[in-house]
Amino acid sequence: MSTELVRIGAKAPDFALPRDGGEMVSLADFAGRPVVVFFYPKASTPGCTTEACDFTARMAGFEAAGAAVLGISKDTVKRQETFAAKQDLSMPLLSDAQGDVCERYGVWAEKKNYGRTYMGIVRTTVLIAGDGTIAQVWTKVKVAGHAEAVLAAVQSL
Repeated sequence: MSTELVRIGAKAPDFALPRDGGEMVSLADFAGRPVVVFFYPKASTPGCTTEACDFTARMAGFEAAGAAVLGISKDTVKRQETFAAKQDLSMPLLSDAQGDVCERYGVWAEKKNYGRTYMGIVRTTVLIAGDGTIAQVWTKVKVAGHAEAVLAAVQSL
């Protein structure tokens, strides 16, 4: 099943998910602050590793702008922990093992690779403004330069 992608100006769907380390993180925890949520297909794969490391490398800029950064995939908490530790990632990695949040944000969709069709997470980043509305959405993200573009968008809020 594919759902519609969230739209700019709409209220961001709330969520509460376990993170690496096991504690729960909810969107409401960041009320009043911009939040960057990057959805990635699978922890420890090359593209996802590069993306997460690029966000980590720019974390001081996000923090200076008052923004939180969260990564979400369907990986288990244990896999998120291994990924975060191995790559020394500085943002919470949330486990949406059941896929509910991915569906509500519209990033769980049909994908094609080498002639094979399957369901998966479409690499997407959502910028949520401090008032809880969707400020910007990047779909089918190309990793190179992406974290920089997201940081520039956060700084322009």
